[in-house]
Amino acid sequence: MKAYLDIVEKILAQGFHKPNRTGVDALTIAGAMFEHDMADGFPLLTTKKVPFRLVASELEFFIRGVTDKEWLKEKNNHIWDEWCSGDAVPYGNDEQTRARMMAERELGPIYGWQWRNFGADYVAHNITPSGKGVDQLALLVETLKKDPDNRRMIVSAWNPLDLSRMALPPCHYAFQVTVIDGRLNLLWNQRSVDVALGLPFNIASYACLLHLLAQEAGLGEGKLIGFLGDTHIYVNHVEAIRGQLSRTPRALPKIKTKPFTSIFDWHYTDTVIEDYDPHPAIKFEIAV
Repeated sequence: MKAYLDIVEKILAQGFHKPNRTGVDALTIAGAMFEHDMADGFPLLTTKKVPFRLVASELEFFIRGVTDKEWLKEKNNHIWDEWCSGDAVPYGNDEQTRARMMAERELGPIYGWQWRNFGADYVAHNITPSGKGVDQLALLVETLKKDPDNRRMIVSAWNPLDLSRMALPPCHYAFQVTVIDGRLNLLWNQRSVDVALGLPFNIASYACLLHLLAQEAGLGEGKLIGFLGDTHIYVNHVEAIRGQLSRTPRALPKIKTKPFTSIFDWHYTDTVIEDYDPHPAIKFEIAV
C-alpha cells in the first residue's frame, strides 16, 4: 500500500531524532496525510501480516463503549494489556508499576466510552454512568440516514475533563463522515502515530468502520483519509521497518460482512477478510 510506505520512507529520510514519554527515542516528522480509495481494496498491509481479528475485536470494543480490559482478553486480544486507568494505578515506566498496570482491568473513560457517553460522569467499567451524556456514534448513524449531506457528522474521543482518568489519552482523537456522490468517506485525526506498530491497525480499524457505516446506510465505500500529527518511528523499529520496505506489495484483500440491521448489533466475527496474501509478520516491540 503505497500511501503507507511513502510515510515510512519520508520519516526515515527526514525524521528528527527526539525523546518522548516512553523512554524510547523516535524519528519524528511534523504531520503527514494518509489517503486510500476503498475501491482499490481493503487497506490491510501486505508487506507484513496484520491480524485483522485483533483490529475487528478492538473496533467492536469501541463501538460497544466497553472500558474493561477483560472483555478483550476473553477474546484473546491483548493489545490493551499493558495499560490501565490512572485512577487504579498511576502511570509509570518502572518494572513494578508496569506489572501492576498489567494486572488491573479498569481502562477508564477511553475511546468507546467517549463515543457513546460523551459528557456523562464516568464512574467505573462496571457501573452505569452518572448524569446525561451524548451518544455521538448513535447520533452520527441517525444523521447519516436522515441527512447524508450534513457536514457535522463528527465523533470526538478527546474530552479534556476525562484525560487524566484514561489509560491513555486518545491517539486517534476524532473522526468525521462525509457523503459525496453516493459514497461514504471517513476522515480521522490522530495526534500521535506509531507508524511501524500502530498505524497499520488504525488504518484497518477506520477502514472497517467506514465499511460498516456504509453498509448500514446503503452507501458505497469512498475514501479513507487520515490527518496525522506527531508521526514517528521508534528507533528500535527502524531496522525491521527498513526490511519491510524491501518487500514487494501484493494485491489488497477484500472485506465481507454478514448482513446486519444495526452497527450496534455487529460482532467482529461477522466480518471476514478474503484473498489476503501478506508477507510474514514482523515483530515490533511496543513502547508503553
